[in-house]
Amino acid sequence: MSFTPSHLFFDDVEVGQQWRSLGRTITEADIVNFAGLSGDFNPIHIDHAFAKTTPFRRPIAHGLLVFAVGSGLGLNAPPMRTMALLAIRDWQFRDPVFPGDTVYVVSKVVDKQPRARGRRAEVTWHRQVFNQDGKVIMEGSTVTLVEGRAAIRPPQSQPGESAGTEEA
Repeated sequence: MSFTPSHLFFDDVEVGQQWRSLGRTITEADIVNFAGLSGDFNPIHIDHAFAKTTPFRRPIAHGLLVFAVGSGLGLNAPPMRTMALLAIRDWQFRDPVFPGDTVYVVSKVVDKQPRARGRRAEVTWHRQVFNQDGKVIMEGSTVTLVEGRAAIRPPQSQPGESAGTEEA
């Protein structure tokens, strides 16, 4: 998949702007699949009998699973011409997510630092992941490298082609 005309350049966003993503329900299948993918088979995530002995009384989703889902939800809120994730800063896991919870992300631009003569910029985001009750379950800052309008160059003439008007 490549960028589309609806994907924003860093030039298109301003500090203070924010967006809310669509929601996504975390399922038990998500948790089991993440355990298999990551190798994290901590019983708090996959053992219902063990989970009954914890303060949560039932299995909870992996924090990194919810972080990854939040990353995916933020992909289109807003759709940016993101080239790389550069940093995750001061990320806080505040509350558990249970199977059946629906999460969404609010992303706010907190800083933009142009690089490479405007061809790209480091964009710092404050991201919050909420549950269906509007409670912040995790939050922190991410820094992404985003393409700038200066990266788009007009097509160059090929040797032997006229760069100006057509000849009759």
